Amino acid sequence: MSWMHIYRDRLCTPDQAVAKVASGQRVYLGSGCAAPHVLIDALVARAEELQDVEIIHHLTLGTAPYVGPEMRGHFRCNDCFVGANTREAVNAGEADYVPVHLHDMPRLFRRGIVPLDVAMIIVSPPDEHGFCSFGIEVGVTKPAALSADLIIAQVNRAMPRTLGDSFIHISKIDCFVEADADLDEFRPAPPTEIQRAIGGHVANLIEDGACLQLGLGAIPNAVLEFLADRKDLGVHTEMFTEALPKLLAAGVVTGERKTLHPGKVVAGFIMGTREVYDFAHDNALLEFHPTDYVNHPGNIARNDNMVAVNSAIQIDLTGQVCSDSIGEKIYSGFGGQADFMRGAALAKNGLPIIALPSTTDDGKLSRIVPFLDHGAGVVITRADVHVVVTEFGVAHMFGRNVRQRAEALIAIAHPDFRETLLAAAHARGLFGKLFPGGLH
Repeated sequence: MSWMHIYRDRLCTPDQAVAKVASGQRVYLGSGCAAPHVLIDALVARAEELQDVEIIHHLTLGTAPYVGPEMRGHFRCNDCFVGANTREAVNAGEADYVPVHLHDMPRLFRRGIVPLDVAMIIVSPPDEHGFCSFGIEVGVTKPAALSADLIIAQVNRAMPRTLGDSFIHISKIDCFVEADADLDEFRPAPPTEIQRAIGGHVANLIEDGACLQLGLGAIPNAVLEFLADRKDLGVHTEMFTEALPKLLAAGVVTGERKTLHPGKVVAGFIMGTREVYDFAHDNALLEFHPTDYVNHPGNIARNDNMVAVNSAIQIDLTGQVCSDSIGEKIYSGFGGQADFMRGAALAKNGLPIIALPSTTDDGKLSRIVPFLDHGAGVVITRADVHVVVTEFGVAHMFGRNVRQRAEALIAIAHPDFRETLLAAAHARGLFGKLFPGGLH
């Protein structure tokens, strides 16, 4: 039977497709900007017929109608990276959070540690050989789909055909729902002056020929503003962002000096706008792979001059980094931060960087603190922190003892908090009787 006959035989409506989901099953949803909202809405419409269906995904954008008190007993979300659409439910106990490194997520599914009954995904239309592309979310969604007993795919002409290890043959998909709809989009707010100052300090650490990973948020995007005069930069990153096409078009990013996949941008997924999706469509400069490849620290380390830039919520005076919670309240997740921090540290001439504003947005609290808040999670251990950047400068941490670390961090804290931090460091015994008159 030709692939076209298979495709036609498996076409169905959204309602027919989600009718195959049974009570007690675990359903994976395409993540990032590729949440299949047409299928989600059809499934939620069946809520009264279903009990104890577990929904699992990584960060998703848009609405999450399967969370909330009204879904109790019908659906429960098990979130591997908490976003704005599930944060309230997770912290109210109406949804769950799985702390997991992004490179480990495919292993959960492939090894059956978290077995999947159903995967609901979005794919591009099939090509002339019967292959659909996972498009803007290959990283977790491809391994999840191939590990599920049943695959329901929304075929959406808005999904770009991205290249790399990013395809699935239609023979492996059980149900096709043709539904064209706009994909979710992510556009970070323009960087503030503080974020631009941080970006400038980080950019000063990036040399010609470096290979970049830039995490989620305004600070990593601010870094890119200051790289216009660099030559032959490469990119190996979990997330392809809004600012990268400009650097590619300007010839700043060429990948010519990369030691893994030279001449290629390697990524797991795209968080961006329609313009970025169009740029990625059929673009041989870009290769997308599952995150157990992209985010594996050993593969990251194969890139010489690897520079990883990630943000944080808090850092204590010894270098412990919290980036997934605000005190006891879960805010986001591990994602690939630890993957890239460790991979960059292992790379030849690698440089892992934590970049954060010195204070909260209102300026009332320091983000550099004597102790992490009660209940705050340590995502990056003090031994994994090499460089910390705020708008006030750069603190080099690798190889420094805790006294030296505290001194370096206080020096880049906001001036309004430096004396308080100094006193706290003395009280904690980090300085002993040294520096009695202040910092030196």
